[in-house]
Amino acid sequence: MITKEDLVSFEEDIKENFAQGKIKAPVHLRAGREDALIDIFHKHNISDDDYVYGYWDSHELALLKGVPREEVKQAIMDGKSISLCFPQYKILCSGIVGSLMGTAVGTAWSLKNQKKPGRVFIFCGDMSSETGIFHEAVKYAYNYDLPVTFIVCDNGLSVMTDTREVWGDTEPWFKGTKYESKIIYFKYKNTFPHSGIGWKIKF
Repeated sequence: MITKEDLVSFEEDIKENFAQGKIKAPVHLRAGREDALIDIFHKHNISDDDYVYGYWDSHELALLKGVPREEVKQAIMDGKSISLCFPQYKILCSGIVGSLMGTAVGTAWSLKNQKKPGRVFIFCGDMSSETGIFHEAVKYAYNYDLPVTFIVCDNGLSVMTDTREVWGDTEPWFKGTKYESKIIYFKYKNTFPHSGIGWKIKF
């Protein structure tokens, strides 16, 4: 079982490799949400049958889904940090905001209508959850009772912009709505910058 210490040490390892110039592509490191992610994977018993979708900050998701540490690291070293895809483990990620919302809902629709085992879990950030495609995906999933859960990891920022200030509200749009039943929401503080490590070239 992956521990908090495993996740922390992995990100530190990637940080050191990036600092030494061994990774020739952008990396997005995360810290401060380890407990929340482990709790979600544990409480929902995310298993081999389940699909996990993420975006450019998905190192932890790949590890928690069962991808071996060295396999995840090699993909990052090969420049695929922001688009980690391991189909055999049912984990797919993209560096494009909102791009996998429809894919996640479509996968859930297929699982339900073909009566196949498995569920879908899609992880995104707080600003991504304010996009139109997120709203449309959640609405469709709710209305058709699809086996998909949206997990919003809120660090309060979109790159370096305050999400709540942009939208003029202290809470996400879905708070207090019926759609909350399809969403897991938590806040955390990322101790890494949005991308890179703060002193080398930022993307």
